[in-house]
Amino acid sequence: MVNTEEFIDEKIAEIREQVGDANAVIALSGGVDSSTAAALAYEAVGDQLTPVYVDTGLMRKGETDEIRETFDYMDSLRIVDAKDRFLDVLAGVTDPEKKRHAIGEQFIREFETVAEETDAQFLVQGTIYPDRIESEGTIKSHHNVGGLPDVVDFEGIVEPMRDLYKDEVREVARELDLEEIIAERMPFPGPGLAVRILGEVTDEKLEVAREATHVVEEELEEYDPWQAFAAVLGKATGVKGDNRVHGYVVSVRSVESRDGMTARAQEIDWETLQRIQSRITGQNDNVSRVVYDVTHKPPATIEYE
Repeated sequence: MVNTEEFIDEKIAEIREQVGDANAVIALSGGVDSSTAAALAYEAVGDQLTPVYVDTGLMRKGETDEIRETFDYMDSLRIVDAKDRFLDVLAGVTDPEKKRHAIGEQFIREFETVAEETDAQFLVQGTIYPDRIESEGTIKSHHNVGGLPDVVDFEGIVEPMRDLYKDEVREVARELDLEEIIAERMPFPGPGLAVRILGEVTDEKLEVAREATHVVEEELEEYDPWQAFAAVLGKATGVKGDNRVHGYVVSVRSVESRDGMTARAQEIDWETLQRIQSRITGQNDNVSRVVYDVTHKPPATIEYE
């Protein structure tokens, strides 16, 4: 475990040295990684930093409004509505790696646009150690590591937490006095719900994944999972009323972990699982069945893509 006070002092000094008198933008998602990176960078360079939240349309229910409220103290916060652009680059894409690369490239293009408007030469990111390990080890590309395009129009990329694990990031967040809703927040993938949808990403599938994940997070809060969510796997036959339907199969996943490198599927009681499936199938006519994923990591990853 890192000495958080020393780490914070060192990273603030490093950011100041790297950025100098230049301006910077930071990719702010509202998760603990990017929020902690933003707090460090803001402490280091102040008004030289422009936090940018890109609403990709791939976010959880109510995410954008929550970000706006949580970070309203940052006068320079920009919220970019880019849903249509992200869905355009994902149209027809079914391969998981191609999805991640498409999302990574579009993220960079969004930040480059803001950087041009603010004359920023540096991009700050909340990359952490497991992101680098999984990308460099070809397990999967992270949008902020292996998913970056070959040409990036920034003088430099600033990654103050690239050597930390998730639990260490939380310690730093607490030391920085970030709100509990941020410091203790459940991990959420940079590519968002796109990696919880097998196959092509569409508005319809996104709505299913978004609403189902909201149900899962509510119902499993008492279990205090490392990560809990719902994924859209494909379609299967079901019956609703007197009608035969061909609806989506939603997989519920809830895991315990320390750093995300390994994870164990949680044991959830039957009554809770039945309540989850009842809410998910009842709220969405496009869902025909709900399953629970009991696979640990390894052999599975936590996310589906």
